Amino acid sequence: MKFLRQFLIILIICVVGEVLNRVVHIPLPGSIIGMILLFICLLFGLIKLEMIEEISKFLLDHLAFFFIPAGVGLIAYAGIIKENLLPILVICFATTFLVMVITGWTVQAIKGKINK
Repeated sequence: MKFLRQFLIILIICVVGEVLNRVVHIPLPGSIIGMILLFICLLFGLIKLEMIEEISKFLLDHLAFFFIPAGVGLIAYAGIIKENLLPILVICFATTFLVMVITGWTVQAIKGKINK
């Protein structure tokens, strides 16, 4: 029963995020809004970590299973992916490189090694 209560807390926050997304038309997915709401609730003590800790650990331990539907969904679009494989790969490598460079610059700036 404890797992169900903890899961229900997370589910309610996720649903509130989806409703806010549809009502307010915020340009963020409802799931992201829900995560932000959960963070705010945890930050201000509206939800105690103990109230969701066990189900959170369970979900994190089984996180790999949540990627299976996405992988199966990719198979459904195999033809489109095959047609656009080169642009997809270029975008993946370029954005990965860009993130690495920006992260490096940010770390150097924080450490005070970039001379301005």
